[in-house]
Amino acid sequence: MKSKKKTLSDLGGIMYSTDPSFSYENETENADLPMANNQQDLRVMLDRKNRGGKAVTVITGFKSSDEEIEKLGKMLKTKCGVGGSSKSGEILIQGDFRDKIVDLLFKEGFKVKKSGG
Repeated sequence: MKSKKKTLSDLGGIMYSTDPSFSYENETENADLPMANNQQDLRVMLDRKNRGGKAVTVITGFKSSDEEIEKLGKMLKTKCGVGGSSKSGEILIQGDFRDKIVDLLFKEGFKVKKSGG
């Protein structure tokens, strides 16, 4: 997932160049490469807001491609036996499965922490 540049300092201080042969070097090219599982710091939390009181387990902190997130989400949904979705770099699992998901992700090699109450 690409991070958006919000300020001029995020651009490295370059605003404009009169040199016709100048090309801006993008530092985030290496950010698109998937990170190893043990380098990703994931957070698992329970969310009940704006869902009609239904609990949803949310996993955030992925630094990999959308295809990898979809694949991991499918595995987690299958192991928990429930539905869910993967969108905008997060995995949503229906129900309160925080402990089970933390164990499954830990076995896959991720650094995982429970977050929130």
